[in-house]
Amino acid sequence: MTKIFKKNKIKVLETIDKNNLGSLARTLLGSLAVIFVFYSLPLIINYTNDNILISKEFRNNSKSVLAYTLDKKNNNLLDANEKFDERDLLIDIYSLNEKETDAVRLDASTIKQLYEDTGYKLDDIRKNKMVKPVALDSFPREIKMIENTKKRKEFFIQIVLPLILQENNNIRLDRKRLFGIINKSNNSDLEKKWLNKKYKQYGIPSKDLSTLKVRMDEIPVSLALAQAAKETGWGTSRFAQEGNALFGQWTWSGEGLKPKEADENEGHKVMKFNVLQASVRAYQRNINTHKTYREFRLARAQLRDEGKPLDSIILSKYLDEYAETGKEYVKILRKIIEQNNLKDFDNAKLLPSSLELESLI
Repeated sequence: MTKIFKKNKIKVLETIDKNNLGSLARTLLGSLAVIFVFYSLPLIINYTNDNILISKEFRNNSKSVLAYTLDKKNNNLLDANEKFDERDLLIDIYSLNEKETDAVRLDASTIKQLYEDTGYKLDDIRKNKMVKPVALDSFPREIKMIENTKKRKEFFIQIVLPLILQENNNIRLDRKRLFGIINKSNNSDLEKKWLNKKYKQYGIPSKDLSTLKVRMDEIPVSLALAQAAKETGWGTSRFAQEGNALFGQWTWSGEGLKPKEADENEGHKVMKFNVLQASVRAYQRNINTHKTYREFRLARAQLRDEGKPLDSIILSKYLDEYAETGKEYVKILRKIIEQNNLKDFDNAKLLPSSLELESLI
């Protein structure tokens, strides 16, 4: 029986060989192999690209577009347990930054004439607390040539003060609306939509109202002025002149200016802005969202709860990690505030440019 099976098997193989069926089978198998390769190749490429993108996203998240902290070891924007979309956090800053790209840069003499024509004087502001809404997009280059230190400082304050007040006004309006929502038992769809927008803007995926209440608040004018003065050398630094950077915020992947002492392809850059206003807004978003300044926000909230004014001297204590010099940085800020009587501007009001803003005066 076995012999018969073997003979039959040999005959079958001989028949296949005679009819060229072996060659046909090999061709068929080869074709299937080619089809399999062409079918699999896009899947393999997509899988590889996805892994590369994931790797890139991971790296960029650790050193994101506006990694504000000046501490290289601690450069995440938010608390570790919070996930967020950076585009939501910064979209209003990007949109503001893109608005005025064609703005004309005024020279110092033109700006001074503008201030004279509008009666914009710091001595008057210290008395009546009213500020003309004169917003400039850039520092004049000639500010470096003003030899009189007092005049240069006053000119700097005149330029920066309306910008800080404008951003504080924006926050105050939002805060007013927030408290209106909190005090209602039922909220409209429009109010819920607004809240969701603010949760994203302040990096609160948990949608916790108490956290939003703490984060959505003003920075004392005197403190913001002091930091801007310190970071820009009263408007004379290269970062202020070339990048409208008022607060020395760092970036690893965004557009910025490289410090002269840094390696070309390594380390951070100082964030660059098209307009000064965007720099102020980015600074406030930094203080109000970054985990480094959590204690600052809690101290500010405590002052609010106690019905006390936002004291820049008290709050400056919690900005020791803003710069690498730590407590020395805090001492310098306090010295700038006290020597230049910057607290005179804490209660200043920006004259309204719209009916909506009249309610804030």
